[in-house]
Amino acid sequence: MAGAADFDLFRPAEEHDLLRESVRALAEAKIAPFAAEVDEEGRFPREALDALVASDLHAVHVPEEFGGAGADALATVIVIEEVARVCGSSSLIPAVNKLGSLPVILSGSEELKARYLGPLAAGEAMFSYCLSEPDAGSDAGGMKTRAVRDGDSWVLNGVKRWITNAGVSEFYTVMAVTDPEKRTRGGISAFVVEKSDEGVSFGAPEKKLGIKGSPTREVYLDHVRVPADRMIGEEGTGFATAMRTLDHTRITIAAQALGIAQGALDYAKGYIRERKQFGKPVGDFQGIQFMIADMAMKLEAARQLTYAAAAKSERGDADLTFFGAAAKCYASDVAMEVTTDAVQLLGGYGYTRDYPVERMMRDAKITQIYEGTNQVQRIVMARNLP
Repeated sequence: MAGAADFDLFRPAEEHDLLRESVRALAEAKIAPFAAEVDEEGRFPREALDALVASDLHAVHVPEEFGGAGADALATVIVIEEVARVCGSSSLIPAVNKLGSLPVILSGSEELKARYLGPLAAGEAMFSYCLSEPDAGSDAGGMKTRAVRDGDSWVLNGVKRWITNAGVSEFYTVMAVTDPEKRTRGGISAFVVEKSDEGVSFGAPEKKLGIKGSPTREVYLDHVRVPADRMIGEEGTGFATAMRTLDHTRITIAAQALGIAQGALDYAKGYIRERKQFGKPVGDFQGIQFMIADMAMKLEAARQLTYAAAAKSERGDADLTFFGAAAKCYASDVAMEVTTDAVQLLGGYGYTRDYPVERMMRDAKITQIYEGTNQVQRIVMARNLP
């Protein structure tokens, strides 16, 4: 797939356009037909996983040397965006596979990369990311999960909360305190924990407003013994790795928000062209035209910001932290506005489950919350003004 030199800030390469066409066709044929059912039943979108794995789109970010597609950051954004356009829950398969495995890519040893990225690329396993805890959300300094050295192993104890795809994923990047005195200043380390490790268990799925097809559960670590070679990077570097990871993966949440908003806009456009009131399509009324124009304008602005951030992610630009936070914050705010307006454009129909825009509105809300609330994103932006 295309590399960093093949696209500028605002114009994807032809290869990216072709990728979008293929992912959209796959999403509409193999994922969209199950989206409402997945939401209604609150079940994992197995059809989406199978379709994505069959087309090698479940973890396109994995480098080629480990069996992956070697997709650049923009290609990854496009995959997530196009899947989210039809099903927000399903878009979390490629998004969270990147989130969970990126610490290994950024900081892991070559042996660790080979051991875990290969199965991920082959579709044999999924990856999740365990940072948040009951008392440590935005404040990672409140982390209580501990890892204590015992010979050639580390023993982990604690609870991780809000873990996306928990119970489905085979691999988990887990942040744990290894030096309570240092906390976020060198006292947190990262480990790969496997679902099959003794002492790993999961809570009941959370009952959520949206993205109901993506299980969100607590992960319990009860004297989980992890070999020392499963530490990601050096001891004490876990928090730095976690923050570097989020610089890149907040852009994937922006991509998810873009896709959800685009799906809602597309449906609303079709509806206002067909729905007639007072003897003509409601889309002919100026008030409606103003609404749909604002929706499209803000969505395109969010897309350009997200693609610019993806280019910076690929290059590792110095201002990535600002742009990653800005893309996530702006795109998710736009997604919430666009989906809410789409419900409004459908009137009473938009408020029912017979039409997809109410699901899209519910799915959009979480993009303003996870991987750092938008209030936190504004703090990050203010501290990292270019």
